[in-house]
Amino acid sequence: MLVLVIPATSLPVMAQSTIALNSAGATFPFPLIDKWRVEYAKLHPDVSLNYQSIGSGAGIKLFTQKTVDFAASDAPLQTSEAAQAPGTLHIPETIGAVTVSYNLPGISKGLKLTGPVIADIFAGKISKWSDKQITDLNPSLTLPDQDIVVAHRSDGSGTTFVFTSYLSAVSHDWKTSIGAAKSVQWPKGVGGQGNAGVANIVKTTQYSIGYVELAYVMQNNMTYAFVQNADGTDFVEPTLATIAADAASAATSLPSPDGDWSKVSIVNQPGKDSYPISSFTYLLVYKDLSQVSGMTQEKAKAVVDFLNWAIHDGQQFSSDLLYVPLPDAVVKADEQAISSIAFTGG
Repeated sequence: MLVLVIPATSLPVMAQSTIALNSAGATFPFPLIDKWRVEYAKLHPDVSLNYQSIGSGAGIKLFTQKTVDFAASDAPLQTSEAAQAPGTLHIPETIGAVTVSYNLPGISKGLKLTGPVIADIFAGKISKWSDKQITDLNPSLTLPDQDIVVAHRSDGSGTTFVFTSYLSAVSHDWKTSIGAAKSVQWPKGVGGQGNAGVANIVKTTQYSIGYVELAYVMQNNMTYAFVQNADGTDFVEPTLATIAADAASAATSLPSPDGDWSKVSIVNQPGKDSYPISSFTYLLVYKDLSQVSGMTQEKAKAVVDFLNWAIHDGQQFSSDLLYVPLPDAVVKADEQAISSIAFTGG
């Protein structure tokens, strides 16, 4: 009898196939999306998420070019952008806040600022920390007679869109002279790339001020202002509860998932405990995934599964990272959007 002996080393190894989901965009939700990447891989080791935290503007550009499977943006698509990406679904993924962070030696968090004062600081009209408009709001503090160093984003940014939307809501001068957009012509200041870049400028530069998403502020142990609410009755700290309060009234009046989202904003909502610089952040995905470069039916199913997981089980990771879990009404709208996703021909 002939016995054929095959060395173990020559046996074929069955490699586990991996589906790579490619996404890019906003830095605002990056801490949460990165957590999702890790947690989802534990449940689905055959799926890997590659998210490039490059800013909403750059993410939207890749999305309209159809070179990413989905994108993330803190700013909804504007009319001109939507025209370049017909069939886009807006899927709110979480809710966060933009803080007004500062570096004043010896002064901890809680500097009080109103919307018009913040607008005048970033417009360069208030240039000293000792300006009467600031000291009148903070009579118990000794503010230095030092120039204010303004830090802002240098890239196209959804965080900038949220912040400038707030400034446009509280200052007519800002609205008419500078306006709200992902990129604006800053009258003064130093630019940083991403939320991390602005956070680094503020953290390392004395007498500076900048706008930074709350999760980055907490991660970097930074100080931040209490901002006057829309009612003008109190100065509100950005917390999960106050961000949720700002979002509550807007959650039930959203457009259809494939409708016009260009005017959606939750900044400066009424309520004593509403932190006024709050925002949804969105995942952008095409209703027909077959038009995306490199998309297959298998990958399309993986995209849908991930999105479903993110708006349900993925929300449990939000609070620890200082994002507000989606209200039920928003989850229901997201479910409607995701259920409409198709892969033409399959």
